[in-house]
Amino acid sequence: MATGAVLSSSSSSPAAAGKQQQHDTMMMISYSSTSSPRTRWPVCSQLVAGDRNGGTGRHVARSTGNQLSAHIQQPLLNSPPMRLCNNNAGLLKRRLLSRVDCFLLSSDPVTNGWQKPRNLAGLDSAGVLQPEYRAPVRKQRRDCRAEQYEMTGAPMGDVPAEAAVLVGGDAASPEAVSSPAWWQQFPKRMTIVVLCFFSFLLCNMDRVNMSIAILPMSAEFGWSPATVGLIQSSFFWGYLLTQILGGIWADRFGGKVVLGFGVVWWSIATILTPFAAKLGLPFLLVVRAFMGIGEGVAMPAMNNILSKWIPVSERSRSLALVYSGMYLGSVTGLAFSPFLISKFGWPSVFYGFGSLGSIWFTLWQLKARSSPSEDPEVTEDEKRHILGGSTIKEPVSSIPWKLILSKPAVWALIVSHFCHNWGTFILLTWMPTYYNQVLKFNLTESGLLCVLPWLTMAVFANIGGWIADTLVAKGVSITNVRKIMQSIGFLGPALFLTLLSKVRTPAMAVLCMACSQGSDAFSQSGLYSNHQDIGPRYAGVLLGLSNTAGVLAGVFGTAATGYILQKGSWDSVFQVAVLLYIVGTVVWNVFSTGERILE
Repeated sequence: MATGAVLSSSSSSPAAAGKQQQHDTMMMISYSSTSSPRTRWPVCSQLVAGDRNGGTGRHVARSTGNQLSAHIQQPLLNSPPMRLCNNNAGLLKRRLLSRVDCFLLSSDPVTNGWQKPRNLAGLDSAGVLQPEYRAPVRKQRRDCRAEQYEMTGAPMGDVPAEAAVLVGGDAASPEAVSSPAWWQQFPKRMTIVVLCFFSFLLCNMDRVNMSIAILPMSAEFGWSPATVGLIQSSFFWGYLLTQILGGIWADRFGGKVVLGFGVVWWSIATILTPFAAKLGLPFLLVVRAFMGIGEGVAMPAMNNILSKWIPVSERSRSLALVYSGMYLGSVTGLAFSPFLISKFGWPSVFYGFGSLGSIWFTLWQLKARSSPSEDPEVTEDEKRHILGGSTIKEPVSSIPWKLILSKPAVWALIVSHFCHNWGTFILLTWMPTYYNQVLKFNLTESGLLCVLPWLTMAVFANIGGWIADTLVAKGVSITNVRKIMQSIGFLGPALFLTLLSKVRTPAMAVLCMACSQGSDAFSQSGLYSNHQDIGPRYAGVLLGLSNTAGVLAGVFGTAATGYILQKGSWDSVFQVAVLLYIVGTVVWNVFSTGERILE
């Protein structure tokens, strides 16, 4: 560590042998080289200019090392830790009417960069080399008085305002040094996380608005229930198509390009929905499928970009924050859609929500990069923290499908994702019907209660992420952390769905449903984080594979639930979901791993 010294003059009149001798004392800064060529220590020397009786000056203290001059030379001012701001050329050539203290400039965070030695004799304790000789000085406070001295020397540039600290006196205060704004100190990796959060917020806002707008739309166009079901399912045609393709594109071209494309694509499709509905049913089905294409690339692209930006110690809570944006997007869409429809008509939800994508895309283009190596704004310290000693590899040019599909941990991801989404999609799709038919809530109450599970998931996803990263920081292996968190994500819903069939009051039923979804959110720190653990270079492809199975579970599970309800009861629906949760728990704990298996 290099330190700098900013020294000033102090006059004294020490008493010696009963006589007052007045010495004019000047401080000088010299430069001493240590054994390391990169470490330089400013050394404080003391010159006695002479007494008032005409005595000649004598050199009473000599600095060790190589003295540059009696004034500060430019190399000292240009050294990295003492990079100083420009002042006027005549800044130092002035008379100081007060005593100026001696401070040492260092990079010690405890002292905020400044150290003040007790006296010249103790400068070695502050990290400054000791002069070879010190004349003993015996003085008392009453013997000292301020006198005027003129500091002269070569003109200096780059002198910082904080370099001269005046104690008392009438001299002008140093100019305040502006510090970077708080948004400039915000870690760049967290900027990426926040932007991904808002992309997922928009993703679900644009998805759920149709579930509210379909009611006035079907009344206006005379759609039958079968037609409504066809419109709702058309979204998944495109969504299934781009799960794996989105992962391949993200791993090859970068997450920034693919996620930006997805948001623009589905935003345009959202805005075009009212026009397509008025043109006819085939046009509406195509536009909804196009919207699914855009949203289908979102999760693989997000997984790819976070695998490059987020270190493993922050992975769980970062992913949990992003996925909570999806949950809050559902809450926002369900809350604002009825208001917009009642005030401005059903097309307003598509125009309003879709236009928000343009704002997000502008910020994304300005602030986001696919990896830290492509970002000129990221600091070297943050880049080292992100990489953690590893090296940035080139984008994927080809996908080793045979290698990927030969790994048991990959199949554990696929099977577990299917088991997880079966129960999740059933609860979220059929929940309003359950509230209305079984708990006897009216439609308004059912709509309000549908928001509760999404809020619960948003909260518990972030709690689970914090717990997972804390366990990793305490030395628990990533494999054990992923198994613990996903076991909670499976067994928690299984327990509360079992209790749901036993309760008899609506309040307890709602509580069980909320607890089921809250514990389900721990999966964000389990299987949803595992793609980046086992193969960060192929994180997009891995998520595309497993999420394809998850979407199929949602499609078939939703249809199978309707068939089960025709033949059986809600207890049978819950029993199937519980069985799949248990199967997923066994498969996950036997075959999953947190170690990197794909390079």
